Amino acid sequence: MKTMITYYSYSGHTEKAVGAMARALGARGTVDVQRLKPRSEITSFAAQCRAALFRKRTEIESGIKFDMSGYDLILIATPVWAFAPAPAVNTFLDNISGVTAKKAVIIVTSGSGAGVGKCFTNIETVLKNKGVSSAARLNIKDTRCSDEAFVAAELEKVLKCV
Repeated sequence: MKTMITYYSYSGHTEKAVGAMARALGARGTVDVQRLKPRSEITSFAAQCRAALFRKRTEIESGIKFDMSGYDLILIATPVWAFAPAPAVNTFLDNISGVTAKKAVIIVTSGSGAGVGKCFTNIETVLKNKGVSSAARLNIKDTRCSDEAFVAAELEKVLKCV
């Protein structure tokens, strides 16, 4: 199985969870991981939340693969900001291709848990409109992102649903 994990992380929580998932999935086949890096990062949390709330996009650094046709499983990970994915993830979702009949896992990391459902729905709607056959949801609380065994176990549960 060939898997692509695409993620954005500002504080490092999402990156830690993605690392654990990549190691867990490595036993099943090839795993490629790509981090979305904005060319110009918003440094104020309030401004980040405002940008996410209004579904803003941002320019991301080059080198990102948008064509997922060579992958069996697609994972997209983002923190939840103001009930929405980070702007870099919005940009990625606008440009993703080759997902028809693919399986996806949407991963969100959250502090309070507020807005998780709406964030999942936003991402899932885009993926379904682009042809994804199934999309599973996985929420990892920020306090658990460093717990590799927990993250791997939660991912395993979700993979049974896609």
